[in-house]
Amino acid sequence: MRILLTNDDGIFAPGLEVLEKIARTFSDDVWICAPAEEQSGAGHSLTLGRPVRLRQHDERRFSVSGTPTDAVMMALRKVMPGKPDLILSGVNRGANLGDDVTYSGTVSAAIEGALAGIRSIALSQVYAAEGMGDRVPFAAAEAWGAKVIAPLLGLPFAERTLVNINFPPIEAAAVQGIRVVRQGFHDYARGSVVEGTDPRGYQYFWFGLHGIEHTPGHQTDLEAIQDGYISVTPLQLDLTHNASLAQLAERFA
Repeated sequence: MRILLTNDDGIFAPGLEVLEKIARTFSDDVWICAPAEEQSGAGHSLTLGRPVRLRQHDERRFSVSGTPTDAVMMALRKVMPGKPDLILSGVNRGANLGDDVTYSGTVSAAIEGALAGIRSIALSQVYAAEGMGDRVPFAAAEAWGAKVIAPLLGLPFAERTLVNINFPPIEAAAVQGIRVVRQGFHDYARGSVVEGTDPRGYQYFWFGLHGIEHTPGHQTDLEAIQDGYISVTPLQLDLTHNASLAQLAERFA
């Protein structure tokens, strides 16, 4: 089985090392193509206004000067000798839950794989404390990663779908199990914007990663993580709101 690894935290991210360990439990034919620098929040963006540079680090390890989407496209079109059987994106440093999947470069790399007709899985390690940087513990992802991926390998994915996996911010032994759940919805009205002044006296704003509440009481990825479970969520790329089609068609009849 040929596996492509990518992420949005960059080629030297600790989570990518964890993902490589997980991938090598399934195959020795592992390829890596990831952004040269962190691209968190890049979403499904594609670099169009400047050239993308490709750098080879060893026989099967490459980085690109662009987004996670760029990395997957370059891997499929310029790097790999043949189409991979599986694309794994992550392990992201931080959650990709609820509506946040639309911002996520990690999930978007898996989206690009799904668009190419390749079984694609995004993996993220949630963490509880702020300001941890590269000290985020990946124990849950490292211990449970292969266990969660294995049942998905023999499962046929529907066209243009992917699977989004999140690991709770607890020790591996404390994980309660695995829940297959739907995508949740954040209350973005409670999100934060941190304001400050730089050393030269200019005002700046920084989007906060905390303080976003959600409504408990329903079975979504948000509640699964809160309850100490690994969340497994199938995502589809068709964003059409089918229930509105007839109503809109009447307006333009």
